[in-house]
Amino acid sequence: MDRRSFLKTSALVTSGARVAAWLANPDLTANAAESQRALPDEGPLPDLGGAVAWLNSAPLSDKLLRGKVVLVNFWTYSCINSLRPLPYVKSWAAKYLDAGLVVIGVHTPEFSFEKERTNVEQALQDLKVTYPVAMDSDYRIWQSFNNQYWPAFYFIDGKERIRYHHFGEGEYSESERVIQELLKENGATGLGDSIVSTSASGVEAAPGLDVQSPETYIGYRQAERFASPERQAHDARKTYTPPTNPGLNQWGLSGAWDVGAESAVLQAASGKIVFRFHSRDLHMVLGPTKNGKPIRFKVTLNGVAPGVDSGVDCASDGAGEVREYRLYQLIRQKHQVEGRTLEIDFLDPGVQAFAFTFG
Repeated sequence: MDRRSFLKTSALVTSGARVAAWLANPDLTANAAESQRALPDEGPLPDLGGAVAWLNSAPLSDKLLRGKVVLVNFWTYSCINSLRPLPYVKSWAAKYLDAGLVVIGVHTPEFSFEKERTNVEQALQDLKVTYPVAMDSDYRIWQSFNNQYWPAFYFIDGKERIRYHHFGEGEYSESERVIQELLKENGATGLGDSIVSTSASGVEAAPGLDVQSPETYIGYRQAERFASPERQAHDARKTYTPPTNPGLNQWGLSGAWDVGAESAVLQAASGKIVFRFHSRDLHMVLGPTKNGKPIRFKVTLNGVAPGVDSGVDCASDGAGEVREYRLYQLIRQKHQVEGRTLEIDFLDPGVQAFAFTFG
C-alpha cells in the first residue's frame, strides 16, 4: 500500500465527524457532551526516544513535555502531501507558542536520501521550519505510534494523553479547533476562536480541483503503468525507447538507464522520461549525481516549451537544474487544466529519478 495516500476507515470518519460537529456547536447541552465526549482519550503519548537526531531543539521527552499541549506531525520532506499542510503547521506553532503548544515534526523517511542529516537540515532551512524536528530514520517513533501515513497528526493534552488524530491533508479548521480546546483545558486564556488563514505558493499551495493522475514511482519496487516497448530491467543498464502514444498516466524512459528498487539512474547523456498526465501541477522527486554534480534538464509540454505553465523549478523555456535531493515542481498549468504529455530531457548523466507527484 502506498503510505502517502490518505485512507480513512469508517470508524475514523465517524470519529472525526463527531469531533467537528461538537466543536462547531458549543451550545450542546452538558449532558449530551458528557455522554458523548468530543475529545476521547486515545491512549498515552508513545515514546519519542527513538530519534537518531533532533534538529532545531535538544531531544524532547515525555518528562520535558509534561504540562504542554503537543502536536506530533509525521512527515517527510520530499512528499507533496506532507509539504502542503506545512503553512498551517508553521502558523499554529507560532500562534500558540506562548499559550503552551509544542509542535514536533517527526521526519520519517521514505527514500534513502531522506535519512541523511545534511539533506534534512537543508530542507528545514528551505522550508523555513523552525520548530523541533525528530529525525526518525530508523522508524522507531513511527512504530511506537503504530503510524501508517504521511502526513499524520496526533494531538496530545497536558496530561500526555492522545486526544485526537488526523491522517492526510485537509480539515485544518477542525484541527485548529482541537488545539484551542486542548489549550483551554490546560488553563490557557485569551485564545479567542479565530482560525489561521494561509496563502501558500509553490509546492506548499493547496492542490488543484481536477487531479486525475496518481503518485507514480519510477523504481521497480512500486512502479506501475510503465509503457516503453522494452521490458524493464532490474538493477542493470538497459537502453529504452519512449512510448509513441502513451495513454493517461502511462510513462516511459528513453536512453540508457539503470532502474533500481527506488530510483532510475541515467547512465549516459542524454536521456528522457515521458509522462501523460492530467493535473494542474506536476512534480518529480529527483537527485543529482552521487558525487553531487548538478544535472541540467529541459522540459517540454506536448512538444513545446512550457511557457507560462512552467513550475517554480523550471524556466519558461523549460530549462532547469537538479542540484539537491528534493521535490521539483516542473509544471503548474495556469489556465485550463487538461491532459498533456511531459518530456523531461536530462542533458547530463547520473540523475536519480524517484517519483512523480501531482496536485
